[in-house]
Amino acid sequence: MGRSVSRSPSRRRRYSPSPVSHRHSRTSRRRSPSHKRRRRHRTSSSPSPSRSPTPKLKKDQKKRRQHEEELKLLEEETARRLEEAIRKNVEEKLNSEEVKLEIERRVAEGVKKLFDDVEAQLGKEKEDALTEARRKEEQARKEREELDKMLEENRRRVEEAQRREALELQRKEEERQRELEMIHRQKEEAARRKKLEEEEEHANRINSLGKNKSRPKSYGF
Repeated sequence: MGRSVSRSPSRRRRYSPSPVSHRHSRTSRRRSPSHKRRRRHRTSSSPSPSRSPTPKLKKDQKKRRQHEEELKLLEEETARRLEEAIRKNVEEKLNSEEVKLEIERRVAEGVKKLFDDVEAQLGKEKEDALTEARRKEEQARKEREELDKMLEENRRRVEEAQRREALELQRKEEERQRELEMIHRQKEEAARRKKLEEEEEHANRINSLGKNKSRPKSYGF
């Protein structure tokens, strides 16, 4: 706002004609066309060497510079006063009861919104933590179930292997017992045959002895 005001006097000053230009324009309007032609003719025919400014021109230039400095000071003072007025106006509004109440209301709303946001964030984090805990618990339950199934399957396989081994041992033991029984029967059969053979041999000896006794003795004369 202060910048816009500071530019306006400079625009007015930039486009405002100086007193020298006014006088020059009035003087040029008073001169006749014949005078212009004569002056142009003199200038074109015999150019005169550059002359130093006249005291009047120096005075006019000095007045113009002084006027410009006064305008610049006025512009700066106007901008300073305008800025000061704006600052005072803002301070007065800020110090007013209505603005204080509005500030307190907005601060309270901001604090409430901050607490609401924090509470919502904490609630979201809590819900996320509960969801993650439930997910981990479900995963642990599935892992326990899979482990139990694996242990049960291993136990079943071990029991089946032990049962097969016991059956194999029982089969071998039964086969061994049958072999022992067969050997025992073979031994008994051999002993019985041997006994029969011995009895038969004994009976044969007895028979042969009986025949020898029943023959008559021959005497020689």
